[in-house]
Amino acid sequence: MINDWGRAAINRSLEPAGHWLVRRGIHPDAMTVFGTAGATGFAIWLIPTGHLFAASMIVWGFAMLDVLDGAMARARGVTSPFGGVLDSLCDRIVDGTVFAGIAWWAASNDRWVIVALSLVCLVTGQLISYIKARAEAAGLAGGGGVVERAERLILGLTGIGLTGLGLWWAVDVALWLLTIGSVVTVAQRIRTVWVSAREQYGAATGRTDVPALDPGGPARDAG
Repeated sequence: MINDWGRAAINRSLEPAGHWLVRRGIHPDAMTVFGTAGATGFAIWLIPTGHLFAASMIVWGFAMLDVLDGAMARARGVTSPFGGVLDSLCDRIVDGTVFAGIAWWAASNDRWVIVALSLVCLVTGQLISYIKARAEAAGLAGGGGVVERAERLILGLTGIGLTGLGLWWAVDVALWLLTIGSVVTVAQRIRTVWVSAREQYGAATGRTDVPALDPGGPARDAG
């Protein structure tokens, strides 16, 4: 949702900063690693110890470097497959650390419903990304859905930030919304993959049914 509405505008606004950093010899991959290290380090330190508002601000600031590294890559005019893989890997690390930190904080305060919701958000967040990556590797469409990475971070960090300001129920509302949205998104992406596979198979054979995959065939792997 937010990706569709705002990513182009954000990218344009960051182009000057991307050019400035590249001219000073900073590599996009270094920015990716720096942002990931900062976001994960502060998430592990501040969220479990109850510094929720500070965590929301600082982690969000470091997470925004994920957008800046893209502007830097465009400024260099070089497409790096490794950079794309590194960026995706670092995104998963930050997402997982944020929700693991929320679960840790909630467990320390005997808020077991929040623990469960955080873990569901953590798992579904990884699934949402994996479905798209695995589908695209198979030549299928697998994106879209109501909750993508931007929504996960905004809802999660806003929830803990407002809770840190005294609205104890904010994290409950945010994680319930995020849990429901994430489960819906998993279902949406699975359907997108199924429709894409059906269209691809139909275009190749003239049939509309998608045959069952051989569990031992090359279309499946252990990863």
